[in-house]
Amino acid sequence: MASAFAHVGIGYALGKTFALPIQGWRLWSLTVLCCLLPDADVVGFFLGIPYEHMWGHRGFTHSIVFAFLAGMVVARLAVPRVPVWTGLYGMSALYFFLVTLSHGMLDAFTDGGLGIAFFAPFDSTRYFFPWRPILVSPIGIAQFFSEWGMSVLLSEFLWIGLPVGLWLAVLRIIGKIGPGKAQEEKRIE
Repeated sequence: MASAFAHVGIGYALGKTFALPIQGWRLWSLTVLCCLLPDADVVGFFLGIPYEHMWGHRGFTHSIVFAFLAGMVVARLAVPRVPVWTGLYGMSALYFFLVTLSHGMLDAFTDGGLGIAFFAPFDSTRYFFPWRPILVSPIGIAQFFSEWGMSVLLSEFLWIGLPVGLWLAVLRIIGKIGPGKAQEEKRIE
């Protein structure tokens, strides 16, 4: 898997890209939740669920179906007063769907593990992308502060941090983000 830093970095870039009806603490706390939620499946290791099982690590919680369901539920939490079948709700649901989906997509670019069950629960086949430049992150904090962990951070900086930074610079240049931009637009808090 990619580290939590990489997943949150992608979520941050998506949050700065979308024109959303929410901002502030609600947007960013729900974004972080969606970035990290797929890895809740690591609890399966402690429950005896085999890694390769659909409910194992990188199984159902990394799937497109799970991302869709998470997007719909989290959008309801994000914009509780907005009617479900409106454009504002739809944009929020799409955003949270993409943030959740980005987790599995990023993990499919790593060089370790058994792959991602993108099509679970309909198909439990695990997939990787053909190009896998990101070093797989260790599971557990103790291992993260090792030579392996430092190599992972360097890999993620190169393959995720630099592209995210470049994307944010492009957004700033075209005027999508910048100081005071959130105050200029009407938002729902």
